[in-house]
Amino acid sequence: MKKGISYWFLLGLAAWLIIILLRQQGIYPPVINGYFTDFITVPMYCYLIELIMNKVLAYHWKPDLKFVLTSVLYLSFLFEILCPKLSDVFTGDVWDVAAYCAGGIGYYCIRSGLFRSFKCKNVLKNRCCRIFHNKLVIFKMKADGKDPIC
Repeated sequence: MKKGISYWFLLGLAAWLIIILLRQQGIYPPVINGYFTDFITVPMYCYLIELIMNKVLAYHWKPDLKFVLTSVLYLSFLFEILCPKLSDVFTGDVWDVAAYCAGGIGYYCIRSGLFRSFKCKNVLKNRCCRIFHNKLVIFKMKADGKDPIC
């Protein structure tokens, strides 16, 4: 984990603060108020847990797919099933669960480096690159161009 707090996390906090201030003024932007906040909830939750585990508790931990999916299930259950039963302020919505899922999958893909592997094609002539243990590794290609020489 990098030093300091992620700019993306701070940007998410700023977005939430702006949305809260807009709600206090009686302004409810439809998509932003409804689904954007749900979309960024799982990434912010996962990053906050990672920050606490690594910075406060001094572990070397990174959220895996199982943690992200469990977080989606937990937040979906909490905010879309349990809270609506306990209070009229909350409403359960299947699209909110879809937003949690999309945010969680996006977060996992970015954090695990899946998107980086798509950028690597044809970086250097006769070379290929792959992601191993979250590190970019560039291999020299065999003469037939099919498999890398490891």
